[in-house]
Amino acid sequence: MLSFNRSRTLTRAGKSWSFSEMEYSDPKRKTHFLSKVLIGATLTVMCIMMLNHCPVASVKSKFASHEPGVKHILVTGGAGYIGSHAALRLLEDSYRVTIVDNLSRGNVGAIKVLQGLFPEPGRLQFILADLGDAKVVNQIFAGNAFDAVMHFAAVAYVGESTLEPLRYYHNITLNTLVILEAMAAHGVKTLIYSSTCATYGQPEKMPITEETPQVPINPYGKAKKMAEDMILDFSKRSNMAVMILRYFNVIGSDPEGRLGEAPKPELREHGRISGACFDAALGIITELKVKGSDYETIDGTCIRDYIDVTDLVDAHVKALEKAEVNKVGIYNVGTGKGRSVKEFVDACKKATQVDIKVEYLNRRPGDYAEVYSDPSKIVRELNWTAKHTDLEQSLRIAWRWQQLHTDGYAPPMAMAF
Repeated sequence: MLSFNRSRTLTRAGKSWSFSEMEYSDPKRKTHFLSKVLIGATLTVMCIMMLNHCPVASVKSKFASHEPGVKHILVTGGAGYIGSHAALRLLEDSYRVTIVDNLSRGNVGAIKVLQGLFPEPGRLQFILADLGDAKVVNQIFAGNAFDAVMHFAAVAYVGESTLEPLRYYHNITLNTLVILEAMAAHGVKTLIYSSTCATYGQPEKMPITEETPQVPINPYGKAKKMAEDMILDFSKRSNMAVMILRYFNVIGSDPEGRLGEAPKPELREHGRISGACFDAALGIITELKVKGSDYETIDGTCIRDYIDVTDLVDAHVKALEKAEVNKVGIYNVGTGKGRSVKEFVDACKKATQVDIKVEYLNRRPGDYAEVYSDPSKIVRELNWTAKHTDLEQSLRIAWRWQQLHTDGYAPPMAMAF
């Protein structure tokens, strides 16, 4: 069962608690009231004396102290698509995990799955919190002994970022600042940062290396680059171990079918192409709308590097294992191969065995024609390489989860905090 530790880490804004809501305005009841006060005071003193001699009172949560041989990882955004898969991998590798998520984009259903898989005390806890609240974040760090932070939490849709730019700068850049301040205040020295190839913008040369100039062309990429710059500047004045992973287009799901991707219904229009393909295959939408067919590419549609979420999570774990104090590692995480949107749609049709109807529309604002990685640095330095590179197979695995979860993660009957 999860240990939420809410009394230590969170308070409910605007809620005032009292031990009694009775009013004592009747003079005839004053004597009775005073006797109750005296009895209550006596009992309180007795309880304090007993607690001072009771060893149970000094017992702390497993999450609140460091334990030899056990690393405690804070996973921000751990209820989301990528974050939940990362939490699953960490738990399987015997890490202690705390997930912090405000559930604006994440799914409580993913938390419940993880809770069911790892119910043992001291393995997993979930804290409902917003990283924009610096006071609450500081309380979380004060009440938990973290060894490292994997920072996934972020709004992450290119199209949406062009419509709501300030939201993206606040959610990505400012919230990362809050995390860095909390890490500095509480001596947490290791950060694995979830960044994106969107920081490169539209490069002049392909493939993209880590030395490719970062010239983002949309607020999402700009906000992520600003966050990277803050991390790099801060690391120069501290003895942090920093790993920044710039990854490409994520697809797939847990091969064992335990987790998948389930965006909020109102965000479908901004979501990944895989989600849109599956929605069309399921009949949730009548057709797949592809934005942009006039790019200067082999078939007119965008070229992207599609990385399976299982490989992406593996890269995060290897980065965590290789992180060193006073060092910064920056890595592209991709397959090194670009695939067009038309090619992707064809693979999705084969994976779902549905002849998906496609409508081609105008380009999406802030998008770019061709992006794929050169992953040679991460292969060389972290001994990581993408293994799940069969596009159709990755989509087939994700499709299987979608078919079994047509409503995403069904909400639990009840959830206690």
